[in-house]
Amino acid sequence: MTAIDSPQLVIQETKAPPGLLRRLVAQRQAKVGIGLTAAVVLLALLGPVLLPLVTGFTSTEFTGRPFQPDGLFGTDNLGRDVLSRFLDGGLRLLAYAALATLLGMVLGVLAGMTAAYAGGQVDSLIMRSNDVLLALPSLVFALLAITVLGPEGWVLVAVIGITHAPRIARVTRSATVDVITEDFIRAAEMYAVPRWKILVQDVLPNITGPLMVELGLRMTYSIGAVASLSFLGLGMQPPTADWGLMINENRIALVIQPWGVILPVLAIAVLTVGINLITDSLARAAANANVGASK
Repeated sequence: MTAIDSPQLVIQETKAPPGLLRRLVAQRQAKVGIGLTAAVVLLALLGPVLLPLVTGFTSTEFTGRPFQPDGLFGTDNLGRDVLSRFLDGGLRLLAYAALATLLGMVLGVLAGMTAAYAGGQVDSLIMRSNDVLLALPSLVFALLAITVLGPEGWVLVAVIGITHAPRIARVTRSATVDVITEDFIRAAEMYAVPRWKILVQDVLPNITGPLMVELGLRMTYSIGAVASLSFLGLGMQPPTADWGLMINENRIALVIQPWGVILPVLAIAVLTVGINLITDSLARAAANANVGASK
């Protein structure tokens, strides 16, 4: 090996592997998931804006007799235009699901990182409290809280977020335990770097892989939870347009006028499949990143 070749060899050996997002986008499955998710999200975001132009009706306006084939997709149980209700019903569901997921991630990440880094009695206290919350059935807890506090938007977000937090905390703690034993963490401690800086600047960036996977999973569960609670009459209340509420309102005439059920079910299914594809791709990308970093 010559002196000229040696620097090139060092550069090749120390070249950083592609980032997590680049590995994600490179997968065909991820591209399909992003496309499906983006289509439903754009529909939910632009639906209320395009509503007057596409249908000429508001989502609460009576346009005919109930369950009639009037218009493109007919009318619902009260004679409102199904397409208008559908276009106006996705934004609230996505907003509540996203806020609940964000709340759960914040609470879970804080609890998991604190438990892992503090250790000892703090770790035991946080994780045993997590076990108590995990022992409570999520749906029963949600039903109880909404019955007591009322079917308000903030209640939905808070209840679903709190039920997500213990599961996120367990994943975060497991990932943090693997990181805090590394040499760069010990070096930061030797230089008396504040603990919160170590957690934010050194630990958190190194556990983004599993956290991103957990984010996708929790978003999927949040969408299902919000839609389920609305279907049970404990989420969004009439006359609010909502996909979960649409399914409940129109299920009695599924054979006669199926579009009031098919459209929201199809949108929720496509969104769920898209997010699951992205989540699976994220898990694969994170695993490949770990393998590449260890080489």
